[in-house]
Amino acid sequence: MPEVVHVADLQQARTAKESLRRTLAGRADVRGIGIAPASDGYGLQVNVDSDGAGVPRRVDGVDVRVRVVGAVHAQA
Repeated sequence: MPEVVHVADLQQARTAKESLRRTLAGRADVRGIGIAPASDGYGLQVNVDSDGAGVPRRVDGVDVRVRVVGAVHAQA
């Protein structure tokens, strides 16, 4: 069965991002939460340093993509 993608307008994505930010607050593996363009609107992207287990795949009707970016280090 093909994956169904739920796209949202920018305001829906902004509202969902704040909800997701509260949900993931304090998680050491989360490196960033942002709004990402989708084919016909917007979705959310969560950057993590490991597998992203426990990150919801949809928040308030907005799809969430998990991207493993590894550990983030400051550069001089």
